[in-house]
Amino acid sequence: MLTTSGVARRETPDGVVELYYEELGNPAGPPALLIMGLGAQLPMWPDGFCAQLVDAGYRVVRFDHRDTGLSAKMHGLRADGSVYRRIGRYLLGKPSPVPYTLIDMTQDVVALLDHLRITRAHIVGASLGGMIAQILAGTQQARVASLGIIMSTTGKPLSAPPAWRVIKRAFDSPPKDASVEEKLAFEVRNIAVFNGPNFLPSDGALRNRVQQLAERCNYPPGIVRQFDAVLGTGSLLAYSKAISAPTVVLHGSVDPMLRPRNGRGVAAAIPGARFVVVDGMGHDLPEPVWRPIVETLTENFALAD
Repeated sequence: MLTTSGVARRETPDGVVELYYEELGNPAGPPALLIMGLGAQLPMWPDGFCAQLVDAGYRVVRFDHRDTGLSAKMHGLRADGSVYRRIGRYLLGKPSPVPYTLIDMTQDVVALLDHLRITRAHIVGASLGGMIAQILAGTQQARVASLGIIMSTTGKPLSAPPAWRVIKRAFDSPPKDASVEEKLAFEVRNIAVFNGPNFLPSDGALRNRVQQLAERCNYPPGIVRQFDAVLGTGSLLAYSKAISAPTVVLHGSVDPMLRPRNGRGVAAAIPGARFVVVDGMGHDLPEPVWRPIVETLTENFALAD
């Protein structure tokens, strides 16, 4: 699988944002841009998943968001006031003042497309990436050939909240004096909760994933700022309703992070969107779901042609 990498740059009021990216597959193939979720580095689009898209003939692009992985870190930026107030406003669909929003992160994606000289692409977004994808498709219609939304939400008022065990994990952390082994075990348990009970990789595979991602980048402040970007943006319904590209919305039947009702809400908001339930999938992309998801996505890609 051919791989090239580079950095795209965008000037912002807070400085230059540099996005690290990788390209896989035939450079002459139709481009498919993959947008990952909150705090998730580009390897969270697994190599095997990407290989299936490459084998189908697509030029696959995956990247690290700002504040993630090998991309620029927005050091020192922080939102003022209580995060609980921002959460309360978000549950009502209202925005809040934050260092940057999902709209800013969408402009990062536009800069990446410009850098790669991609005028039109198939866009696939997962979780937070699915939210960015909705903004992109709602504001840059000519650049989006088709749209795939995986395990995401519109953030509309009174959306279904995460399961309690997920909320508890989000505000929990290992003790400050925890050993390296204890911190590793904590992260492995988190992934197991988000993944859901089905298709769970072995404990050894989860540990390897956590270790490899931590060695690549470990930057907790970035996760906080990206969470605030979601809270600060508020409801995406205005963007979702403006989407004109062929759209498929996929959601796991046992997603504990974003309940299936959220995915149904995304499909209901986007004109003509198709909703597909991935049986047994949680809030992750384990290997057993790669083939059905890729087949569904490429069927949707073909509608643009």
